[in-house]
Amino acid sequence: MTAAENVCYTLINVPMDSEPPSEISLKNDLEKGDVKSKTEALKKVIIMILNGEKLPGLLMTIIRFVLPLQDHTIKKLLLVFWEIVPKTTPDGRLLHEMILVCDAYRKDLQHPNEFIRGSTLRFLCKLKEAELLEPLMPAIRACLEHRHSYVRRNAVLAIYTIYRNFEHLIPDAPELIHDFLVNEKDASCKRNAFMMLIHADQDRALDYLSTCIDQVQTFGDILQLVIVELIYKVCHANPSERARFIRCIYNLLQSSSPAVKYEAAGTLVTLSSAPTAIKAAAQCYIDLIIKESDNNVKLIVLDRLIELKEHPAHERVLQDLVMDILRVLSTPDLEVRKKTLQLALDLVSSRNVEELVIVLKKEVIKTNNVSEHEDTDKYRQLLVRTLHSCSVRFPDMAANVIPVLMEFLSDNNEAAAADVLEFVREAIQRFDNLRMLIVEKMLEVFHAIKSVKIYRGALWILGEYCSTKEDIQSVMTEIRRSLGE
Repeated sequence: MTAAENVCYTLINVPMDSEPPSEISLKNDLEKGDVKSKTEALKKVIIMILNGEKLPGLLMTIIRFVLPLQDHTIKKLLLVFWEIVPKTTPDGRLLHEMILVCDAYRKDLQHPNEFIRGSTLRFLCKLKEAELLEPLMPAIRACLEHRHSYVRRNAVLAIYTIYRNFEHLIPDAPELIHDFLVNEKDASCKRNAFMMLIHADQDRALDYLSTCIDQVQTFGDILQLVIVELIYKVCHANPSERARFIRCIYNLLQSSSPAVKYEAAGTLVTLSSAPTAIKAAAQCYIDLIIKESDNNVKLIVLDRLIELKEHPAHERVLQDLVMDILRVLSTPDLEVRKKTLQLALDLVSSRNVEELVIVLKKEVIKTNNVSEHEDTDKYRQLLVRTLHSCSVRFPDMAANVIPVLMEFLSDNNEAAAADVLEFVREAIQRFDNLRMLIVEKMLEVFHAIKSVKIYRGALWILGEYCSTKEDIQSVMTEIRRSLGE
């Protein structure tokens, strides 16, 4: 048994202001008390055993007076008790009393109540004593045919765990579960059965998948996730299988489950570097970002898009999706918008920069129609900086950007206005052909500037670049207009 499989007990704090119960009083409550008293006594026994007490004298008492009870709370507590109580002698042999317990397990596996059957099966997954499990195998097998899915799916888990730990107890488990999977209708049962085959007999899992690969889209999301996991695992180990299963992954991109779509897109990228595959995966990521309401999910998926961009062969494909990526700006979260703008800026090319600028100009105008908010101001700054970067990288766009941005020199948010001023100063220095346009727009908004710092910067630009007599007179007129006669 590995260290990870060892049972990890928990120390439970016991109040110091009360006397710990004695073994005699507990025995008395367990023997003669009513159901409520027995329940409380059993809880105390569990806590004491978890804290290191042995209490060997209570084992037979619990078997005689508590085990036969049909109360559901008692049965739940007993499952915890049987999990933690020592079941072997110091020399490693099974306690004789456990034979009686084993018979009780068998009765619970045949109980008419599906919860008791299912919870008992879950409990059996935790047992490490083959001697206890061996007499129960017929009853466990029979649970695969129970009418209730809760029992069947836990029966699959129990069979898988027993097969993994004690293969000799059920050597035909893969074949048994494969037959069960073929006839099963419940999604959770099929998922558990398929998961077992992946780990216990991968060839059978692939055989099953091959028979129903065209119906994968109709499966429940929990089974679809396991199928994606299997395809990734198989294709990673044996690349020649990619052609066999890649169509299935494409189909799962259309799943109704966001989790399945996310995993399928990630798997598709690892299986194929073809432009069509990268585009399909990227489009899937973009749709997820737009449709998911959780901002953390949006950021995680955005990171996957950014990772795709880092691959030179994929960047060209993503450049064609810049306009789709910009749809993410409809999200109000600032961090999502920031990452989206940076990604769009990294991907923009001369082919789509004009469309990008049009969208960003619309976004800038939208911020004027939104009630003032800290995030609105910060978003406006991000848009200004992005337009600034676009104009520097693509000078032909500067003439389209400048008129829109210069309106913000009169903005109440000094930080946004300062960003615009910095852009205007750089543009007027870089682009000689735009100086007249910039001076003209600056004169139009000069009187409306509210910030002293922005006013001072604008005045410097006008003083530096007004070269005609008419411009100089206009500047003096605007200064007098601002100061008053």
